[in-house]
Amino acid sequence: MSNIDLHGKRYWIVGGGDGLGKALAHHMSRAGIEVIVSSRGEDKLTALVDELPGKASYQVVDIADDASVKAAAKAVGDIDGVVLLAGVYWPFSARNWNAEQAVAMADINFTGFMRVLGQIVPKFVEKDAGHIVITSSLTGFRGLPGSIGYTASKAATMSLAECMHADLRKTGVRVQVANPGFIKTQLTEKNDFNMPFIMEPEDAAREMFELMLTDRFKKSFPTLFSLLFRGSQFLPDWAYYRLFS
Repeated sequence: MSNIDLHGKRYWIVGGGDGLGKALAHHMSRAGIEVIVSSRGEDKLTALVDELPGKASYQVVDIADDASVKAAAKAVGDIDGVVLLAGVYWPFSARNWNAEQAVAMADINFTGFMRVLGQIVPKFVEKDAGHIVITSSLTGFRGLPGSIGYTASKAATMSLAECMHADLRKTGVRVQVANPGFIKTQLTEKNDFNMPFIMEPEDAAREMFELMLTDRFKKSFPTLFSLLFRGSQFLPDWAYYRLFS
């Protein structure tokens, strides 16, 4: 497994205002990577850029809006890599469907990634160089109760990364997907259930950055917790839904 040097590279972090994105920006900046951080909130972005030790800037973007994404990609300009972290989350069951929230999770967590990639991937393919890091989730391995919208969107991002890796693995464009478990952020604060192996953003960011420095395609973490989700794929339906209901 190769150890890849990213020092001096230029990366766009989409969803870098707080939580995991903010922690990852610090890791990357300390490693000598120039970062452009993006989210919808300018105040958080300006504060983050002031904190970062290396060369950094920000670009406000709403990835649910085509025009905003196109304008942001143009403003960001040439980059060596993009890290997609943006996401929203509301927990609810199909028995209590919230149409607005469900569509928002699909439109930001998955379709928003598609919007950004539509501006980035053709340029990477043309120059046969680039690095794409997609954030999915352990929840993406199989459907879960009480998570309409979020789990489905994460399954979609996982599949997106797999399809892109299949297409680009023998080119100069490197695709990776990170599948974290629970991370202590403003999103998980909405949960009213026990969250095993919950990670601090700093620890999750370290795991992601370690992945970025290798030629591995996929990393699921924390390791012990991920075994439960990956193993669930091999259970028959009757056993899976009995255990995970």
